Amino acid sequence: MTRRALVVRHSGRPEALDATEAVLRALRDAGVETVTASQETTPDELPPFELAVVLGGDGTILRAAELTRGTDVPLLGVNLGHVGFLAEIEPADVATAVRRLADGDYDVEERSTLDVRVIDSDGSVRECWALNEAALEKSDPARMIEVVIEVDGRPLSSFGCDGLVAASATGSTAHAFSAGGPVVWPDVRGMVLVPLAAHTLFARPLVMGPSSVLAVEILERSPSTAVVTCDGRRQVPVARGTRIEVSVSDVPVRFARLNPAPFTTRLVQKFDLPVVGWRGAHRDEEGAR
Repeated sequence: MTRRALVVRHSGRPEALDATEAVLRALRDAGVETVTASQETTPDELPPFELAVVLGGDGTILRAAELTRGTDVPLLGVNLGHVGFLAEIEPADVATAVRRLADGDYDVEERSTLDVRVIDSDGSVRECWALNEAALEKSDPARMIEVVIEVDGRPLSSFGCDGLVAASATGSTAHAFSAGGPVVWPDVRGMVLVPLAAHTLFARPLVMGPSSVLAVEILERSPSTAVVTCDGRRQVPVARGTRIEVSVSDVPVRFARLNPAPFTTRLVQKFDLPVVGWRGAHRDEEGAR
């Protein structure tokens, strides 16, 4: 049986061309057939594949996640962006990393996603999903939206705001983090709610468990309508009187991990955090002996 790998690259980055050639070469050398995806490619248009290599920033990886979610295929991200929080390797390591991927020399990390239901006032339902976040934002930049928040079937608070971000643990370091939300370790199966410029005294980020259902209703008196954007890619218009429900999905996205370093190390590297002066507990113990 022919082995096949999907290759997704950022089409607007010149440096992606050289990195893509290196990936294609390494896959051919490993006896793996390749198929590439464009920005318009849908999952139904692709032949079966068992590996996926993504070259770009986090936006390109989010694009690739659309093509692999619901399958057993792991994504290997090659960072061509600025931070590249979801990427596993840098371009210089492409050849070795692809060989390891083809040989099955990697661990699989499952990242939780979010299910999003937009329920219109007439009862019709539109569905979406997100790996990072579902962002509810006002349609009219000069006005706010009036919302009421519900968690697990009970009302929590109502206020005016510019919007809300409901994020997975993975998305806690993206839009939600920029809006003042907490960093959540990726093995935490839950979600975060972060209000955006809320007109209320109680507008703190909330962290909910894996079985919680978050609901946001756009009040009829809301000065503006809104839009729900999932992962910055998929948009759903939201009228007054609409209800949005967000929950942790049973369908994850799978990532290939070559480096066993803990999330703390990734956090320090990606955000270039200062750790000067750290000695570590084991060094303290050795010094006491």
